[in-house]
Amino acid sequence: MTFRIVCLPGDGIGPEVAREGIKVLRAVGEAFGHRFECVELPIGGTAIDRTGSPLPAETLAACRDADAVLLGAIGGPRWSDPTGDVRPEQGLLDLREGLGLYANLRPVRLSSASVAASPLRPDRIEGTDLVIVRELTGGIYFGARQEADADGVAFDTMCYTVSEIVRIARIAFRLAAERRGLVASIDKANVLASSRLWRRTVSDVANEYPDVRLEHLLVDAAAMHLLRRPTRFDVILAPNLFGDILSDEASMIVGSLGMLPSASLGEGRCGVYEPVHGSAPDIAGEGIANPIGTILSVGLLLRHSLGLHGEADAVERAVDRVLDAGYRTADLAEPSQSPIGTIEMGNRIAEALHGVGLRGADVKEATG
Repeated sequence: MTFRIVCLPGDGIGPEVAREGIKVLRAVGEAFGHRFECVELPIGGTAIDRTGSPLPAETLAACRDADAVLLGAIGGPRWSDPTGDVRPEQGLLDLREGLGLYANLRPVRLSSASVAASPLRPDRIEGTDLVIVRELTGGIYFGARQEADADGVAFDTMCYTVSEIVRIARIAFRLAAERRGLVASIDKANVLASSRLWRRTVSDVANEYPDVRLEHLLVDAAAMHLLRRPTRFDVILAPNLFGDILSDEASMIVGSLGMLPSASLGEGRCGVYEPVHGSAPDIAGEGIANPIGTILSVGLLLRHSLGLHGEADAVERAVDRVLDAGYRTADLAEPSQSPIGTIEMGNRIAEALHGVGLRGADVKEATG
């Protein structure tokens, strides 16, 4: 079967890690007998330089026609003026809006090989396996705003509707029902009116899922518990801003932002898959970026947009196999270890797929 994939390398280390993601995707095709047609198009700062727009019309049109989108990273000091009329980040926000992507899934799974890379104590983090479900198209990032006026006043507005909260809450509860049956909903209901609406609405949605247990946590308490006892969490449901911050904090559990994948989903089949990390312009071009977050995003792409669950499992096992063998990029390596580069890590994971990939009868059993 042939699948159409749009690759948006973006800026900074984006092209470097996206290249390894496509490499692993092609290795999946070889191992499982699929064909992936990949087209590369600009977004972010690169697109601004080429076309004047952070999301050219051609890019958005191709993404709408694709089965899935793989994104590298966007932004950099060349386009860093936050008051500029055109900024790379606008391309990502417009892409999410243009594809109707309102749910961002950020899994945080700690493999045994990653325990040593974390700055946290092993006894606190071993067994961590959680998913942050972040609302993606509402909240303070999309509310009314004003840059500083002559009186030195600026504001951003956090706004949510019941329908926006209901649809993201249902995704979290459905996901929890397939996992351990726990949802922790994050808000600041002791201060914010929008959070009080969030809490009431999530509680109403919980009545539709009697087998899932709901707890409400204030965001400051959640930030503390996430590092103190991450294993208590199963599915974390959060508004846009809080989910953004908590998912970056969660990278310390696995030792590096370079390890975390994400999936941005809506009502349709097509989603955008990208690592949680940014464009890291300080190391761009050095060949040392960790591509694992992008490669694990390929796994999410296979699972959520293409329905290839066995293939997604194989990607995750290949990553575990390479880490278990002791290979580390610079962000994960201990002082006694010699790190490998971006390309070599991608090569080793692609090669490992041939060891963990399923063929013949095993493929049929795993995928349907």
